Amino acid sequence: MKLHKLIILLSLSFNSMALQNPNILWIVSEDNSANWLGVYGNKNATTPHLDKLAGEGFTYTQCYSNAAVCAPSRSTWITGIHAVSMGTQPMRSHYPIPHDQISYFPDHLKKNGYYVSNHFKTDYNIGGRDDFDCWDNDKNDSQKIYGWRKAPKDQAFFCQINIHDSHESQAFGLIDQTRHDPKQITPFKYHPNTKVMRQNYARYLDKIEDMDRQVGNILKELKKDGLENNTIVIYSSDHGGVMFRSKRFIYNSGTHCPLILRIPPKYKELWPTQKPGSVIHRLVSFVDMPKTWLSISQSAIPANFQGRIFLGSEIEPEASFHFSFRERADERIDNARMIRDKDFIYIKNYLPFVPTGQNLMYPNIMKATQEWREQHQQGLTDSITGRIFGAKDSDELYDSNKDYDNINNLAKDEPYSQKLKELKQAMREYQLEIFDSGLLPESERLRLAQKHKMTIYELIRKPELYNLPALLDAADFAISAKKSDQVQLCNMLNSQDLGIRYWATTAFCRLNNLSKPSISKLKHCLSDESHEVRIYAAYALIKNGHSEEAYQCLRTLFDQKSYARLTLLNAIDWLKIGKQFIDELKAMNTDCNYEQDMRSLIFKNNGLPYDSNWAQNKYQRLEEEAISKRDSRP
Repeated sequence: MKLHKLIILLSLSFNSMALQNPNILWIVSEDNSANWLGVYGNKNATTPHLDKLAGEGFTYTQCYSNAAVCAPSRSTWITGIHAVSMGTQPMRSHYPIPHDQISYFPDHLKKNGYYVSNHFKTDYNIGGRDDFDCWDNDKNDSQKIYGWRKAPKDQAFFCQINIHDSHESQAFGLIDQTRHDPKQITPFKYHPNTKVMRQNYARYLDKIEDMDRQVGNILKELKKDGLENNTIVIYSSDHGGVMFRSKRFIYNSGTHCPLILRIPPKYKELWPTQKPGSVIHRLVSFVDMPKTWLSISQSAIPANFQGRIFLGSEIEPEASFHFSFRERADERIDNARMIRDKDFIYIKNYLPFVPTGQNLMYPNIMKATQEWREQHQQGLTDSITGRIFGAKDSDELYDSNKDYDNINNLAKDEPYSQKLKELKQAMREYQLEIFDSGLLPESERLRLAQKHKMTIYELIRKPELYNLPALLDAADFAISAKKSDQVQLCNMLNSQDLGIRYWATTAFCRLNNLSKPSISKLKHCLSDESHEVRIYAAYALIKNGHSEEAYQCLRTLFDQKSYARLTLLNAIDWLKIGKQFIDELKAMNTDCNYEQDMRSLIFKNNGLPYDSNWAQNKYQRLEEEAISKRDSRP
């Protein structure tokens, strides 16, 4: 009898707690930067519902994504841990993590009595656990977007609704008839001011308006259900975008995101200021969000969460810096890190010899991207609009207040040397703190993790397998090495650590007129146990006129079906030597979409016929889909 009463009391207590906690509705629009919205200063935007939400809530001006593309961004969100701290940062990689050590933030909401639902996008980029396992709704009903309606009566809910209207794909297709007037639009400074560019802007502004309408519909239904006064509404995007040189790129254009919170007076103690309609200038990172959502819902917070609570009674001190990362995006390999405060952005490019604006299949479907590339090839771009198509500086520093578009690199300007030093040191300290996994290339991380029968998350936390301080030193030396540093680089090639050898070969890729000892050492690397080392050694040799043995090395890697084949394909394209490997490319058998995309791009970039069974059909299909989804006009 006593036990029965205790169960009843516990049940009543649990339900009471659930009722006291706020409902939380998180609306996420895909791919749009803050500066596409009216409330963030875009004079051409038509966003009345978000403008109204901002007037009723709190608008954060300094919110930044940790990745500039969706899957690693959402990987960070769901775990509260940087994707780069788990090895899940390469786009659509789905590498496993130790799920016995890493939970998802909805798990803790559920334990606290919340009904949790997601509609309709997960894309967590993590293997070993189904994305919908942490949500109460299943995949089959995820399209029913008003998910709070499935929550049991008197149970608090956390509902995430994703809006696709602002996705990159919505900027594809026909651009000649738009609701927004292209003549009224001035492109961002890094874009050519052409008719096609302005038309594509107008099309995307149409889709931003459609997205805003969706936000209005969601809020209307919430009010209709009588839930407006006890539901915290959060609006954000999942990273920046969407015109080329925003999504995938860790400039302001790819990382500066909208964040608006509407908090009912019932939960006034959570207000960040005294008055709704206020603008908040606190620095907020995406990694802060899951920790904050758990805090304001009074849910347990895992000790391994890496963010800071920016709202409520458990608010933590504001961070001095925000950190972002860039690695493989779709089929294209790159590696960069960004750290910023409220004024300055510092970017470290670990592969500076690789062009910033590599030719990617997906964004090439956009009319503006196609024209931009054609203009550059015809010599019609200038030092600003054409810069994206060339090699990068190892270090980039921008005054974000004076140069929001990040076009004036101050890294070599003496007056900013102290700021550069400060941000470099802050970046290194943070990379060490979070166990940045990106100091080995993706294929080697995976190979070593499989060899040692552990996840990448576990691998990078074992100094005997992943010596991060030494790798950071090697990488820093590699991106700044000069011709006079060849002796030290050759010594690095003797290291037992494949990561040290890897960074040495990437340094040689930047240098010209190499010495005979360097050439000899690089030729020896063509048989290195690491396929990544072989590829970059071959790259350096071909660039310096020693191609015969290097070509043979690359052909052997084709024959061996190299675990680093995507790097191999990228290197062949960077060097513009696709014609040397026609037979290997035609014979290449792969079920990896990204490898197929790279093969097709090599064909295209070398003036060769497309792979008709893959690229041409894929381009045509995506183009047709974009046209078929063209917005209806009132």
